[in-house]
Amino acid sequence: MTNNARTFVLLAGLMALFLGLGQLVGGTQGMVMALLIGGAFNFIMFYFSDRIVLRMYGARVVTRGQAPEIYDMVDRLRQRAGLPMPVVAIADQAQPNAFATGRSPEKAVVAVTSGLLARMPAREIEGVIAHELAHIKNRDMLLSTIAAGIAGAVGFLPRMLFFGGDDDGDRHPYIGLALLILAPIAAMIIQMALSRRREFEADRVGAQILGQPEPLASALTRLDALAHQIPMNVIPAAAPLAQVNPLAAYGGGMLSLFSTHPPTAARVDALMAMRG
Repeated sequence: MTNNARTFVLLAGLMALFLGLGQLVGGTQGMVMALLIGGAFNFIMFYFSDRIVLRMYGARVVTRGQAPEIYDMVDRLRQRAGLPMPVVAIADQAQPNAFATGRSPEKAVVAVTSGLLARMPAREIEGVIAHELAHIKNRDMLLSTIAAGIAGAVGFLPRMLFFGGDDDGDRHPYIGLALLILAPIAAMIIQMALSRRREFEADRVGAQILGQPEPLASALTRLDALAHQIPMNVIPAAAPLAQVNPLAAYGGGMLSLFSTHPPTAARVDALMAMRG
């Protein structure tokens, strides 16, 4: 099965979970409600995801006059990738990291942290940018946006069951409590599997944009090490968008079971296998 096929299977699983939850909440009416709520979440995420994500990371849009080196680097690499020029943004975060957002290549944003610009050599920054451009080329942002919208709605429906509902006593509070706890976890697991799958593909395409895998491989190693040392002030919902897990400094133990990214060592091994 191809990477894209696996991605759509995971998305289908997330949507099936959501519709099944709606059916359990209110039968046919609940399923219709699930579709309406899911549609509303996805409408908001589709049209406003770039602004929402930039705010989550505390990032600001910059012009070439404000940040000529990073702007020209993005411009040069996006031409090699055959992409339109994305908006460039910088997040005032000490941890080196990066992400891409937006609903299409024509509406894309590439964002880097100030820590990335301060702590990484230019060769590795190129690798980081190429990875984010690969997400744009693969249209990963739209898939991630849809997944985030459905996952958010999955977390919303159990609250309707547990806290709302009718007055005829037909509701089962223990089932409602179980759904309140388990449904968002199930949605999160599917969403994390989607995120991990797309990271491997973005690494591969990013190396192709660069023409060599080594800069991205060394960048990932450095990013991962620094992410474990330098905390980032960002909400967990935004973590899957970053190039390496921005919450690694808080992780370990049980939290590693809910990692939004594949192991960095596995990503580096896959990149180095591309040599030659």
